[in-house]
Amino acid sequence: MGAENKVVGRFAPTPSGRMHLGNVFAALIAWLSVRSRKGELVLRMEDLDTQRTSSDFADILRDDLRWLELDWDIETPPQSMRSAVYDRYFEKMMDEGLLYPCYCTRSQLHSVNAPHLSDGTYVYPGTCRNLQTPPPGRRPAWRVKVPDREWYVRDLVQGDYRLNLATGCGDMVVRRADGVYVYQLAVTVDDGEAGVTEVVRGMDLLSSAPRQMYLQELLGFPHPTYGHVPMLLAPDGRRLSKRDKDLDLGELRKRMSAAELIGHLAFAAGLIEKDAPISAAELAAEFSWDALKGDSIYLQL
Repeated sequence: MGAENKVVGRFAPTPSGRMHLGNVFAALIAWLSVRSRKGELVLRMEDLDTQRTSSDFADILRDDLRWLELDWDIETPPQSMRSAVYDRYFEKMMDEGLLYPCYCTRSQLHSVNAPHLSDGTYVYPGTCRNLQTPPPGRRPAWRVKVPDREWYVRDLVQGDYRLNLATGCGDMVVRRADGVYVYQLAVTVDDGEAGVTEVVRGMDLLSSAPRQMYLQELLGFPHPTYGHVPMLLAPDGRRLSKRDKDLDLGELRKRMSAAELIGHLAFAAGLIEKDAPISAAELAAEFSWDALKGDSIYLQL
């Protein structure tokens, strides 16, 4: 495989607690996709929220990945160390007239009178886009203007997905009032600078793809391929999360081997025909995206 066609994937966990099975599943699929095509995998700690994250959790995440035998080729600096990098791209958008200050309060944004989508998320109505007189004594967030244009994603798992940013989210915040850069901008810059060609993550982040594609266009990065894997659900239908301590890796490592855990996940996802222990390396030899379909998988352990 030539350098120009090299697959570069990434796993970008948030070190705010022990990985749960949804995190493990996304990491496994990202790893399998890259290794099955002799590509490279980037590890990045997404620790923008320094109040919830810690280096201790980052160390535990690395140890869990090693236990699963999901290796990586390079680890890039965590997001908490990259503010100066994000500053450069923020200034680029500022210089191009793409940003404006927003003074809306949280209560205003979530008001019952504000436009909302069917899932309850609000659509920013552009309140401050042409604001002439800013309120005194309040630090603004900064938003990027979005066009009235539909973005199209051909997802490896979810198929065709479309979103008009103007009607689907409105102008996006790129930097909060406290100066912290938001997820969408940081991820776009991180993936772009690392040369990531394939983004694998959970189905819950599918709507982020058009947002990031727009930012990629503004900042001069190529679009990666996206694969949003099904969400793992407990037998009772609840979504797995870090609150489910019985299903985090700290507990699961006491109950089973890495091969048993990977076998359970691979069987539930339809990657293998029977529930039996298998290593990640063995699974990579026969990995295909065709087996992964749908937005959820029920998992029984």
